[in-house]
Amino acid sequence: MTSDPEAPTCGAPSDEQSAPRSRRTSLAAQLSAPLRGYLATESAGAGALLAAALLALAWANSPWSDGYHDLWATEAVVRVGGAVLAMDLEHWVNDGLMAVFFLVIGLEVRRELSVGELTDRRRVRLPLVAGLAGMLVPALVYLALNPTGEASRGWGLVIGTDTAFMLGALAVVGPRFTTQLRIFLLTLTVIDDVVAVSVIGLVYSDHLEPAWLGAAVASLVALGLLDRAQVWRAAPYVAAIVGLWLSLVQAGVHGSIAGMLGGLMIAARDPSRELVEGAAGRFRAFRQSPMVDLGRSAREGLARAVSVNERLQAVLHPWSSFLVVPVFALANAGVPLGGGLLGDAAVSPITWGVVLGLVLGKPVGIVASVLLGRRLGLGRLPSGVGIGHLTGGAALSGIGFTVSLLIAGLAFDDAAMQDQARVGVLVAAVLATGAGWVAFAVAARRGEGDADLPRTLDRDVDPAIDHVLGPRDAPLTLIEYADFECPFCARATGLGHEIRERLGDQVRYVFRHLPLPDVHPHAELAARAALAADAQGRFWEMHDLLFDHQDELQLEDLVGYAGDLGLDVERFVRTLDDPELDRRVRADVVSAEASGARGTPTFFVNGRRHVGPYDADTLVRELTART
Repeated sequence: MTSDPEAPTCGAPSDEQSAPRSRRTSLAAQLSAPLRGYLATESAGAGALLAAALLALAWANSPWSDGYHDLWATEAVVRVGGAVLAMDLEHWVNDGLMAVFFLVIGLEVRRELSVGELTDRRRVRLPLVAGLAGMLVPALVYLALNPTGEASRGWGLVIGTDTAFMLGALAVVGPRFTTQLRIFLLTLTVIDDVVAVSVIGLVYSDHLEPAWLGAAVASLVALGLLDRAQVWRAAPYVAAIVGLWLSLVQAGVHGSIAGMLGGLMIAARDPSRELVEGAAGRFRAFRQSPMVDLGRSAREGLARAVSVNERLQAVLHPWSSFLVVPVFALANAGVPLGGGLLGDAAVSPITWGVVLGLVLGKPVGIVASVLLGRRLGLGRLPSGVGIGHLTGGAALSGIGFTVSLLIAGLAFDDAAMQDQARVGVLVAAVLATGAGWVAFAVAARRGEGDADLPRTLDRDVDPAIDHVLGPRDAPLTLIEYADFECPFCARATGLGHEIRERLGDQVRYVFRHLPLPDVHPHAELAARAALAADAQGRFWEMHDLLFDHQDELQLEDLVGYAGDLGLDVERFVRTLDDPELDRRVRADVVSAEASGARGTPTFFVNGRRHVGPYDADTLVRELTART
């Protein structure tokens, strides 16, 4: 079987809100757990961001507006010996707290590049083209209205997308299920963020100090050495990032780029099965003897099993979404709308350049580039995503908010220009949301419903061809799509045995083949070996042997297992070459794809694709809840 641009992945058991994990250890039948957690936090954080922005606007236009401006002009000083770092609160927020925001983005980008959605470069091509066009076209629209003078410096306002705001708006105005569309949009905004922070650091920074730039390079080298040595403690990385931030701020570079660079330097890695088992063993020891030393050992085992990248994301992402970004909005969205500002903004080419760049340029650039890219064979939209979905998502990408407000303060020295730009950013956020709502409504009328993978089983259980364990007429059915090299499938983890032990004859367990040749090179041969054993009535015995020897699945190993089971070895070898076996495996793979399964293990509970954690307790609850 050939590989697919939407290649499936192998998954490890996880909690819905667990720390991020890698592509090959995520349940890719839907979204990976880390990506689900990332998106959920971003969407929820949009509410806090909107509330902070409205509060800032109300405060800045209230009788207490002087207090608003005085607050952010208050100087705060950090002094260590003779070294002093002094900035007003607005700069501490924009240069300091926003470095945390961009650190989280950098960590997420590196995770996706290392072991996530972006490891398959075929998936990146179309979003990359769309992301670049979604920045170039808006910048050209802005420059068409502001070709010269200081106003032309504002082109950077229209290149970025506020991921939190966009996902929050998508949850409100988009289809009920948008998983596949969100994957595409998140990939696109990752590209936006990388370019936007590069623009901030390179275009909107001046008066550079070479000595401090050298110190920043040394901090980056330190981060690289820590990552290369796979140091598992987070503290040294944090210290190096703080040093990088201090060096860049002193060098005259905006502090946000320190966060992005720091995050990009910390790789995410596949969790090792040995480390996972080691952590489990330490926890068992602590459970049996709850002593302080064993508790410390258990915590250390868990930390070693999860990469520093993912642990830092788990800690920092909620703080970024629920504190950093709302505080930034509170400090930057307080535009005083009186004194003729609205009238000036209505005729300002800066305001109109921002509004048209974001509301018109963004969707035009994204949609046109996707259509052209598909025609040129650069890639395709994710399964379940139509042009109407794309148009709605592209319209919502015109919500620039956070990055746009940050650049507004950097691009212009004139306060009036800053305020006109900020009015444009606020107006664009409202208009882009409305445009997205209209686009999704039109798409729904054209028959484009959910932008998601199928959720129901396409082929019912047939005991004549399916591998069924338990009573064939049992009231509960658990189907697993798996392959024999998947280290986190039910047989490998003991999950299936525990479920059958707890539910007994109430449940029938069905095994279907979903070999992942891009990840597990011996999975297809092992699947045929199980079917060859099935031809002699010994499928489940071979099934157990293959899982018990996942690292020994060469042809000679399989022949040896056939002999151990007392099979007719010559017949077994002849059957391995039977094209009918390949047809049966392909039938399961086709069924998996038609049912929305994109990785192993994928479970179907009474005919519905299971989303989320797949530990025994969760699956038992799901099985019994649907009786």
